Amino acid sequence: MNASTLLVLGPNAWFLLAVMLLLAAVVWRWALGRSPFQLVTAGARALAQLSAVALIIAWLSQHTALSFSFVAFMFVMAVWTSGHRVAPSGRWWKAAIPLAAAVAPMAALMFAFGVLPFNALAIIAVLGQQIGGAMSAVTLSGRRIRDELHLRHGETEAAVALGFRWPTARFMVGLPVAGEAVLPAVDQTRTAGLVTLPGAFVGMILGGAAPLDAGMIQLLVLISLLFVNSTAAAMTLWLSTLAAWDRPRSVAV
Repeated sequence: MNASTLLVLGPNAWFLLAVMLLLAAVVWRWALGRSPFQLVTAGARALAQLSAVALIIAWLSQHTALSFSFVAFMFVMAVWTSGHRVAPSGRWWKAAIPLAAAVAPMAALMFAFGVLPFNALAIIAVLGQQIGGAMSAVTLSGRRIRDELHLRHGETEAAVALGFRWPTARFMVGLPVAGEAVLPAVDQTRTAGLVTLPGAFVGMILGGAAPLDAGMIQLLVLISLLFVNSTAAAMTLWLSTLAAWDRPRSVAV
């Protein structure tokens, strides 16, 4: 048994990757009615991107200051991705607001308490997870709130007719569903060690770290993601109540 990994890598692993992607594409097409090329493209992109990122991170490990440039690149890509999911024809760039509001305070706290070292690999790994968590929260909450406001538009108009302002009326409709984006993070934290063993924890154990140290680091990551995801969802709700995602409509004169 290879002591450094739970998986045996080699030619069979590459063949298995192709089989898994094919099976996923078949289910995506025949069970869900979606284009299989979406999954195939996603898999191909993941291969290319992870290969490039591995080389970049290996180089950045010797250039700590430049690691923040890579984090900034990840942030921009997260804004692009979640923004276009929430507002494909609107002000997608405003996704930067909930992402920054969620990630920046937590990163500052971790640096201030000395928990996050000024080390390139640690900075990229921790901040990358937080950006990814915030991106998912913005996407899920933004789309859910948008759909809810569309379906219950009559209720929003009724609230306005009763004297409520538009942001308040939208808030009353969007609030019950905004928090649903945080539930995956909550469930992952509640069931850590019972349902799954988080990847960072397993990786550190296999790398030779003490189990208690690995557990503490994973706990820091999980709890930080609760704040990050909750803040991202809350800020997304705020933007939605202000209709900030929509482009301003031209007024006919």
